Order: sequence, then C-alpha cells, then structure tokens
Amino acid sequence: MEILTTTTALRERIRAQRAQGKRIAFVPTMGNLHAGHLQLVRQAQALADYVVVSIFVNPMQFGPNEDYASYPRTLDPDKAALQDAAADLLFVPDVQEIYGGSPGQVTRVEVPGFEGDLCGRSRPGFFTGIATVVTGLFNRVQPDIAVFGEKDYQQLVMIRRMVRDLCMPIEVHGAEIVREVDGLAMSSRNGYLTPAERATASRLYQVLNEVKTALERGASDLAALEQTALDSLSVAGFNPDYVSIRQRGDLRVPAPDATELIVLAAATLGTTRLIDNIVISVT
Repeated sequence: MEILTTTTALRERIRAQRAQGKRIAFVPTMGNLHAGHLQLVRQAQALADYVVVSIFVNPMQFGPNEDYASYPRTLDPDKAALQDAAADLLFVPDVQEIYGGSPGQVTRVEVPGFEGDLCGRSRPGFFTGIATVVTGLFNRVQPDIAVFGEKDYQQLVMIRRMVRDLCMPIEVHGAEIVREVDGLAMSSRNGYLTPAERATASRLYQVLNEVKTALERGASDLAALEQTALDSLSVAGFNPDYVSIRQRGDLRVPAPDATELIVLAAATLGTTRLIDNIVISVT
C-alpha cells in the first residue's frame, strides 16, 4: 500500500492507474478505523480495480464546542489495518493541504435542506463542512466510485444529491451498518463511552427496532411513535436529540402512501453523541 500526503503526488498516481484502464474507488474516512470502515474498503474492492482511502479529520464539520481536538487519531494502527485489507493507496493530507490556510476562508459547498434539519439542526455547519471537504477530496481523487457507510445516512443522501446536482461522474454506493454483537452501530466515538454507558448504548438500536415493529404492525401515528421512542431513550439515560421517521430516498416527512421508510435517531449518552438508523418497508 502506498501512502501519499500531497495532491500533486496523488494525482500523478491516479493518472498512472487510469492509463492502465483501471476503475478507481474512493473511501473517505476520518481515521480511527474499525470493522465498519474495513467493510467499506472490501465493498470498494468488489466494485473497482484500485482503491484509495483517505484519512483526514475535517475541522470544518466540527462545531466550536465539539471534539475536534480530542477526536481519536490512530494513524499507525490505521495504516496497518489498511495494509492488511489490501487497500492500494492511503491519502493522508494535513489541513494546509486541503484548505490552503484557514478552513473559515475557503469556498464552501452547501446542499440545501440539510442545515437546520435532523443532525443539521443541532450541529450548525456540519453538513456544509462535509459537503465542502468531500467535494475537495473528489476533485483530488476523481474516482469512478465512492463508498460511504449507511450509519451516516443523512450524509449519504446529501452526497448523492450533491454529486447529481454538480454533475460529478461518480457512482455513490452505501454500505450496510456494521454492528457490535449487542446491536450498537460501530463508531469511532464509541471509544468515549464508559463501561456503564457502553452497557446502555445498545438500547438506542433496540428503540429503533421497537419503532420498526410498530410500523410493520400498522401503526400510523408517526408523531406518537417518535415521542414514545424519545421517552424510552430518556428513561434509559440518554439525552435524545431526535427520533424521526422519514422517507428513505429523500429524507422528507413521509407522504401518506410512502412505503420505503427509515427511522433516524441521535442521542447523547454521557458526553458521547450516538447516531443510528433502521430501514423499514411497509405495505
């Protein structure tokens, strides 16, 4: 596996691979890799000939009181994991390489409809930060395929729309959530949980399954289902941000005849913000 840190070197390597007729897949990450990230790499390998992974902790998507400074940075074990997974190239730029100075002074990319809704409501600037950095990474790598995890489902929908709206010639694929044995979605932030909090954390997925079961049994009062789920999380010790039932394709509030749904949730346990979702098909 080759490791590069500059856009110039990255582009030279990509040009060489394209000259050999290879299709390029890209997996952007913020590092601190776990089995969910490695599943993205495996999916990328199944879809393309040459897999590029990036590790970049993006300051633009963190708010002033969030965990940018303390976000886990584990580059050496990440390199080893990607080497074992047979990734072809690891791109590890620094902030200067990506933004050329202060992230606050660069051109921004905003996808309408995400700021102010769901995670965007409690994390102002979060989705604009993601859209901006992903656009910059896409322009550097110029992949044929990009793979993102479905745990960050709002991000996945936003990036698909961005790629469509900006006519980027990239196929965006989602990879299923990888879970711990008790159902907790794998996340780099799970390491923040204390042992007691970790024992409680799987309750988030259980509550989503309770909403799914109710919908599959014909429940139709979505607001009541969401409130019951919020109450259940509160009782379990979470500080819930939202539980929301949406249309799977566009994250809009479901139309009366919608059948492909998703329940999304975000809640804080101790100091750790957790997100999860579950998809539902109803008749």
